[in-house]
Amino acid sequence: MSDKKKNNSKFSFNSYWIYIPIILFFIVLQVFNSGDLASRSITKNEFTKILKENDIKKIVVENKSVAQIFLKEDALSKESYKELVDSPFYRKGSPLYSYNFGDLQNFENEIKDLKQQNNLDFDKVNVERTSLMDTVINFLPFILLIAVWLFFMRRMSGGGAGAGGGGQIFNIGKSKAKLFDENTKVKTTFKNVAGLEGAKEEVQEIVDFLKNPDKYTKLGGKIPKGALLVGPPGTGKTLLAKAVAGEAGVPFFSLSGSDFVEMFVGVGASRVRDLFKQAQQKSPSIIFIDEIDAIGRARGKNSMTGANDERENTLNQLLTEMDGFGTDTNVIVLAATNRAEILDKALMRAGRFDRQIYVDLPDLHERKEIFEVHIKSLKLADDVNLDFLAQQTPGFSGADIANLCNEAALIAARTDKTAIHHQDFLDAVDRIVGGLEKKNKVITPKEKKVIAFHEAGHATVSWMLEHAAPLVKVTIVPRGQSLGAAWYLPEERKIVQTEQMLDEMCATMGGRAAEKLMFDKISTGALSDLEKVTKQARAMVTVYGLNDEVGNVTYYDSSGNDSFVKPYSEETAKKIDKEISKIIEGQYQRAIQILDENKDKLTVLADKLLEKEVIFKDDLVEIFGKRPFEKEETIDASIVEEKNSEA
Repeated sequence: MSDKKKNNSKFSFNSYWIYIPIILFFIVLQVFNSGDLASRSITKNEFTKILKENDIKKIVVENKSVAQIFLKEDALSKESYKELVDSPFYRKGSPLYSYNFGDLQNFENEIKDLKQQNNLDFDKVNVERTSLMDTVINFLPFILLIAVWLFFMRRMSGGGAGAGGGGQIFNIGKSKAKLFDENTKVKTTFKNVAGLEGAKEEVQEIVDFLKNPDKYTKLGGKIPKGALLVGPPGTGKTLLAKAVAGEAGVPFFSLSGSDFVEMFVGVGASRVRDLFKQAQQKSPSIIFIDEIDAIGRARGKNSMTGANDERENTLNQLLTEMDGFGTDTNVIVLAATNRAEILDKALMRAGRFDRQIYVDLPDLHERKEIFEVHIKSLKLADDVNLDFLAQQTPGFSGADIANLCNEAALIAARTDKTAIHHQDFLDAVDRIVGGLEKKNKVITPKEKKVIAFHEAGHATVSWMLEHAAPLVKVTIVPRGQSLGAAWYLPEERKIVQTEQMLDEMCATMGGRAAEKLMFDKISTGALSDLEKVTKQARAMVTVYGLNDEVGNVTYYDSSGNDSFVKPYSEETAKKIDKEISKIIEGQYQRAIQILDENKDKLTVLADKLLEKEVIFKDDLVEIFGKRPFEKEETIDASIVEEKNSEA
């Protein structure tokens, strides 16, 4: 029975159906109001014959071109007219014939002469008539113009019943915020938010403000106006805002910054006013504006739009509402962005957004908590190790971990497994970070050998350097746009010293150094390696002040205002280029020296890589022995992929 109900399509009324009966009504009205259905058009000779027989009762000349012929009552019974009179379309009192006479003056002279000659007693009337259909046709362009205008106004204002008030033009200035109140209560709480302990502590105070405002106001404190959630994409800013609403149990208005943007002048400011008006009526309440940088960008930066920019008007209205005269409205504004540096300074000041809460990427323990949240709906095998997965996924946001769990489930389902195993999660990490495996890519044996030595060079140099990241695995299976990859677990450092950066650069140059050492030739496969070390060397010289020749200066501008200005002279530019090249070439020669000292082991590693295509840390221990700098690592680690990119 339930299947039948599902298969039956549910009837839904479409507003456009109402035009069908209206059109039919006009058609029927035109048909039944027309007397031309029973009348027959006649020639001049036929008209003269009927006229001479004195059967015509009245001639009605319409629009100076057509004569409608009405016959006398006794003439209608004649046999010659019987066929037309018996027609189902004939109505009593309607014309039986119509005669298109041409020129009106000639026609009037003609019937005048015949009337005198034959002593006829008919009447003649001139009338101007316009049919209903003609009237509609005359007004049709105006009707279509109005219909098109109404259609576009309906679409621009949101359209449909979901746009509030039917999506009509009169509601275009209304707020598009989605309201969560006692009828649609937010069920997300802090228990649903894994990690983010520091951020949760700060927003917990906002929840306490809303629940117990007297606790603070009796001491003279004021309810904070707003809090800005700042952090990388996918870290849980929106989820945290929903949890605040769920914990506080107050009405929650949720919308995006782009919802204020409209093509009509003044609509954005009107929506801001309407939003705050609704929030004050339901106070205490929370307004959450996601991606506030859509309207909160610093004013005056874009000279192309001029001062009267619609986005700036919207921002001005938001600033006014957040810093209004009323201080007891109990409306708190939460906003989220990952581009806090471009926001207007007036928006960021105390009194509007009183506090900024940085939502950072999760650390090792927080990643484990996030995994525990997302695996609740998954069917796992016994060999899944969440501690190891948390170590393997540094730099992953909460959204990345959710995607990883889903990808692992898809990989397991693709191989018809009954549960998700630990290897499925590792394959999902490789898939997300490195890309899809391309085992069918055509690679010649010579190219494969070059790739094997390239990747073996990375692995060998990183194994021999103290500050280089420890290796996880090396593969020469093409993945994504790379022909080979080396996977590492480097430390997540808060600060980086010069020696650490140089060791990382040396390990990165190990691939090209191996090609030079073994084949005395270099290839285009080190493109991504060169890009990486060039960026690192430039940062050492121009950003971090780690170069002795250039000195303790930085040419980095955190405000982002140096896009079109070179903050150093041509002489300094030459010095910078020289020092960058010197650093890179120095680490390249250092990598060649390390590989030359371990050439036999490099060859064994490359041969094993050609044989197995994927080798792990245990294989390196077997070839090189235990790493001399190995220590008990308790620091969080991250995966880095060294790509051997195609030319």
